[in-house]
Amino acid sequence: MKIKGILRIVLILGTIGSLFFVPWILVKAWILPLPETVQAQANEAIDNGFDGIIIYVDKAGNPPEYFCAGWHDKLNQIPAKPHALFKIASISKLYTAIAIAKLVNHGRLSLNNAITDYLPELAGKIEYADRITINMLVQHRSGIPNYTDTEHYWASPKTSRDENLELILGLPANFKPDEDYEYCNTNYLLLSKIMDKTLGYPYFQFIQHEILNKLNLNHTYQSIKNVDIDEVMSGYHIGHPYDLKADDLGMIATAEDVGVIIRALNNGTVFEGDEQKIYASMYEYDHKGWVPGYQSIAKYHKELDMVVVQFTNTTDPKLYNWNLADIEYNRILKILRKTYNNAD
Repeated sequence: MKIKGILRIVLILGTIGSLFFVPWILVKAWILPLPETVQAQANEAIDNGFDGIIIYVDKAGNPPEYFCAGWHDKLNQIPAKPHALFKIASISKLYTAIAIAKLVNHGRLSLNNAITDYLPELAGKIEYADRITINMLVQHRSGIPNYTDTEHYWASPKTSRDENLELILGLPANFKPDEDYEYCNTNYLLLSKIMDKTLGYPYFQFIQHEILNKLNLNHTYQSIKNVDIDEVMSGYHIGHPYDLKADDLGMIATAEDVGVIIRALNNGTVFEGDEQKIYASMYEYDHKGWVPGYQSIAKYHKELDMVVVQFTNTTDPKLYNWNLADIEYNRILKILRKTYNNAD
């Protein structure tokens, strides 16, 4: 047998063997025939184990499209709503990074200043606090431990910034400043405290005035405390018996509002002066989010001039649904590419 033939067999056997270590639902979702429509794919996502899904599609030159399937509230048998509020989790980091760019442009902050220039009380409590800059915090290059990685954090999440910060004070750094990358929620907690100190008022007021109001984003909120709870999509975590909707875990928004900020970020309309240049030096233009019960993906696709936002309201301890959400999202993109390429 020729060497190429042997290698091919080895690769096939390796691929088959690897499937034994991948949850079958992920394999199934990946190999199923691709539906013709986004709505059919949304329905398939429910068959694959999500309790509910919302999809927002903004193709330039076309009216926005909305798709949903499953439950808004499973207990009360309320179907999914395309304009429901949803916990966007780490997508909120985009708003923080935009605010930082604006404050740097206004001369209120410097990317090269250290944590202790703004929060001197943290000297000796966060390793290298006098060397970790604003820019390193934004870029996740600080080395500060991530408070959500502390043991059993999600079993009983803390309800305030100070409680969350307390979890990592005194811990050694994971690496020296700017020597590595590690995604870290503590970085953005510190950025919010620095903005509060610099502004003299809560940083979200700045986000509201300088970002949300200017883009007419009337369905984006800082907290679950600021909304009608019935308008929030229920969230479910496999193995946990209760709806997680009422847990206060960060920003809330509709898929449409998230889509608008993604387009404004990518086309630059959210910026003034040198803000776009400053932002481009710091952070990314798309994002995902995860908190128990809620997963989100928000991206701009340049080749289609299209924003696609996907919300799914079921998570699990092993993060299989995180991977499943990616599969669903990529299949939706394939459908959209096929649809618009054929239309052209």
